[in-house]
Amino acid sequence: MKVSSWWVSLAWLGLLAIYTWSSLVQGCGPGPGYGFRHRSRKPTPMPYKTSFPKLSENNLGASGRSEGKITRNSERFNELVCNYNPDIIFKDEEKTLADRFMTKRCKDCLNKLAIAVMNHWPGTKLRVTEAWDEDGHHPPDSLHYEGRAVDITTSDRVLDKYGMLAQLAVEAGFDFVYYESKHHVHCSVKADHSVAVEKGGCFPAWARVSVAGGGQKTLASLEPGDRVLALSESGRVVLSRVLLFLHQDHESRSTFLVLTTQDGHRLALTPHHLVFLAPHYELHHSEYHARFASRAKRGDNVLVHGADGRLQPSRIVSISQEEGMGVYAPLTEHGTLFVDGVLASSYALIEDHRLAHWAFGPLRLLLSVIQLVRGEGTQGAQVTEAEREHTKTPTHCNTHQKSLRVWGNQKLSSPGVYVNTNTSDRQSNWTSVPINRDIEGGNCDSVRDDKVLSVHWYARLLHRLGQICLDPETFHP
Repeated sequence: MKVSSWWVSLAWLGLLAIYTWSSLVQGCGPGPGYGFRHRSRKPTPMPYKTSFPKLSENNLGASGRSEGKITRNSERFNELVCNYNPDIIFKDEEKTLADRFMTKRCKDCLNKLAIAVMNHWPGTKLRVTEAWDEDGHHPPDSLHYEGRAVDITTSDRVLDKYGMLAQLAVEAGFDFVYYESKHHVHCSVKADHSVAVEKGGCFPAWARVSVAGGGQKTLASLEPGDRVLALSESGRVVLSRVLLFLHQDHESRSTFLVLTTQDGHRLALTPHHLVFLAPHYELHHSEYHARFASRAKRGDNVLVHGADGRLQPSRIVSISQEEGMGVYAPLTEHGTLFVDGVLASSYALIEDHRLAHWAFGPLRLLLSVIQLVRGEGTQGAQVTEAEREHTKTPTHCNTHQKSLRVWGNQKLSSPGVYVNTNTSDRQSNWTSVPINRDIEGGNCDSVRDDKVLSVHWYARLLHRLGQICLDPETFHP
């Protein structure tokens, strides 16, 4: 059994090495990349009546499920943006500007494609014949009704170019491209708030963790190598080293679910991040299972780092939403961490903490080896009684801190270590005052900013493999 496990680990390390090399030599593809620019290659036209990927459009590996029609009178109409790119010709036969309305992700891909078309055929522009449909001209589950699909041609309408146009659309980042007609190419994208490759589950910039030595840090000031409070598989509260950030973006504006417990703890995280929940008041940590935050309900219990420094259950009394700037997802050695005193997973997107922790094993092993070479310890130590005294009630101001000076709405104990003294404004100096909307276990997700979201390449790789190998129901709906 041990030999088999060793070979599995070796295989994962081989995959890791291959992908690391490929990320270096293919760093400047259609999207953002790293390393050196690969040699230019001549794209191959897509054959007629074929699609990329070779899946149905509504498959999670393509553009995903339909989420319902958007009308001008619906609240979701505000999710659409208007594309005024002068390098794109919009047919707009309805004369209502409907063809210019689309999701942010669709607009970004379309603008990239417009540049590719002009580069490939100088003097030719991209032409959009259909985008958002408000007149019911498509099947009931069409993504045109959500502004997530476009039908395109070239401005000169030369039919022989459409196979190449489809291939250029693939390279521009569309999640589904189908050369469905001799007269146009159909393209679509995932929903902006969907569980897309570019995104991850995150915590806000103002969220805090307790670090070694008794201080606290906001996630915006946390760095790899810091040791934070976490929970081991045996149920011990330990100090676990932060290996890296699976997602780190200072400028992305997001909407977070906020789980408030009966003892005043407030955990803010995106709906597709994992938090440990139990439907009943359970004392043992093994009774708490990782679930998407969007599944949390009032009356569920979470595990918190209590006032006495020990692990204890706490019931969720309310669920609300807060909007703010910045998203962060630290990966710890143990795969868990206490955020604002509440136990959460380092992982998101897939509702299986153990599987995610196993899948990230090769990356954790590689980083541990690097730290050993540098002479750094890698194993999280159990919290001592002295440290326990310094890390009590992490969601409130630590009264044991000395020589603190006021800095805005926070107190500064050491460079980069902050303790928030204003519990009414969780975002402090990082963002504007959050917008609170009480909900009953509702769903909300991040809104993409113009800046490309910084998701670690290994997490993107695992997400793509998971879409191929795992049941779609495993992913966040």
